[in-house]
Amino acid sequence: MQEKPIYPGYHADAHGMTQLGRVVLDAWVFGLLPEAEDCKGWDLQRMQGLMQKVEAKWDQHGNLPSRLPPELAERHRALYERAMQRAKSKGWNAELDDED
Repeated sequence: MQEKPIYPGYHADAHGMTQLGRVVLDAWVFGLLPEAEDCKGWDLQRMQGLMQKVEAKWDQHGNLPSRLPPELAERHRALYERAMQRAKSKGWNAELDDED
């Protein structure tokens, strides 16, 4: 029997800017998860459920950070600024569109 793929968690993600890493970041932005929860050990079905909740939140704001209310916009800016600094320190380059 094949094991289900498991997400290693945001902090163990290759650089955190993967599709699932961004789902975790956005869940933190919207308060769907506390920042102490990085989804370590979650199977892909559970991550899919979180992704659907995140997408529903983004839909409320036109899927644009510029349409977030001030408090969420600031939270988004701060979280993504930290995340991008962390990712760059791990070798991520936004220009390469690196999803690994």
